[in-house]
Amino acid sequence: MNLDDMIYLSLLFFSMGLGVYYRKISNVENKKKIGAAVGFLIVFIVSGFHTLHVLISTIINACIILYADKRKCHIYTFAFSFLYLFFFRTTAFFGIPYPPSHTNLVQMMLTLKIVGLAFEVNSSSETTKRKEESTKSAEEKCEDETVCFDLEFIDVFYYVFNYCGVLTGPYFRYRTFLDHLHKPYHLYDNYIPALVSKLYWLPLLGGVHLLANYYWPLSYVSTEEFLSRSFFYRYWYIWPSFLIFRSRIFFGLILTEIVCIVGGMGVYPAFSKPKSGHGPTQDFEKLKEITEPEDLKKLDYDYTTIHCLNPYEADFVPTMREAMKHWNITVQYWLANYIYKRFPHKKFRTTATMLMSAVWHGVYSGYYFCIGTVPFALMYEDLWSKLLLEKNEGLALQVSRLVMLFLKMQMFSYQAMAFVLLEVRKIINYYNCVYHCVPIFYVGLYFLGKYLMRQRKCKEQ
Repeated sequence: MNLDDMIYLSLLFFSMGLGVYYRKISNVENKKKIGAAVGFLIVFIVSGFHTLHVLISTIINACIILYADKRKCHIYTFAFSFLYLFFFRTTAFFGIPYPPSHTNLVQMMLTLKIVGLAFEVNSSSETTKRKEESTKSAEEKCEDETVCFDLEFIDVFYYVFNYCGVLTGPYFRYRTFLDHLHKPYHLYDNYIPALVSKLYWLPLLGGVHLLANYYWPLSYVSTEEFLSRSFFYRYWYIWPSFLIFRSRIFFGLILTEIVCIVGGMGVYPAFSKPKSGHGPTQDFEKLKEITEPEDLKKLDYDYTTIHCLNPYEADFVPTMREAMKHWNITVQYWLANYIYKRFPHKKFRTTATMLMSAVWHGVYSGYYFCIGTVPFALMYEDLWSKLLLEKNEGLALQVSRLVMLFLKMQMFSYQAMAFVLLEVRKIINYYNCVYHCVPIFYVGLYFLGKYLMRQRKCKEQ
């Protein structure tokens, strides 16, 4: 484990311990200031001088959100944030030292938060204007009220720098941030079961990651000895490499969830059916009415709002389309809500969403290859899902699910090699040494599926 990883883990464990104290702070102003001060300290520890990037981006975006036309502030913020993210990752070309890797994580989460905030401000402004003319039901009007809020310059800093999620997420809306300050749910929830349900994953994921990284390090792929191994060994190496990659990501995501759980961020009554990244989705009138301690003590609570990952489902559902719904869920919510649903051309929504996901992850070619090939992988998968999963049952269905699971993990593992190797030269060298067997196989599989689907339709007719 390198020094950066040790600092990263130490800060996350520190944040977990801080939450025990933080959730007990009753004064809202003190809570905002302490949460932001700790978050800024974390950013400074991992970034040093490069904290200026985070400050510059926050200050300029705050000015755009507060003083630009509210009908277009989300567009301006989106454009500036992603342009600055691109500049941030190419500073070496301008004679500015390249920021540390963990500063990149901070800047990535800042981009999601600040753009999401701009969209919320836009929605708040439009809702306020329509409020008097509304003919909606009481429940719908109450939901609209949860969108409305007043925002000051310093509030942007309190939201962006709050220690919950400042380093690696999860993404949560500004509305969720306000609720954690002003709603008393964290005083009455029993967070221990939610905490335990996350903690038991850590030794398993940590052990798997350390063992796999020890026996099959990624650096071995770039050695001459690796190229001299048999084709089957070189091809097989995608599996332990993907295991190392996802165990690392899973471990980090679960730790960030724990930080929020202990700190009381994102807790809501279960009856409101919270959604990851979003918050409550129903019974807004009931949420508004329940304020008495006696009533609040009787409720069941959950932390779905900051829930990022379902490790078992991410690995063992049979299709890529399903698996992506269980991985980095709050970021998936952001992409779906602010990119996919708002992209004007429905035909290209998936491609546009995957492209923005790649841009958000970084400038390396590996990100674009890995994420950019997802729409093409989904083409073959959707076809074979219809052939194998739709009309089968019993043993045939179970076998079909195993086949689809193998195909999914093989494609994920092959794509992940580009994600972890990053550079074009390394990616091409590896794919050349396995003769691009996976994409060739899946292209053949796609045309075979098309033929079998035509045969099925002919029989049905």
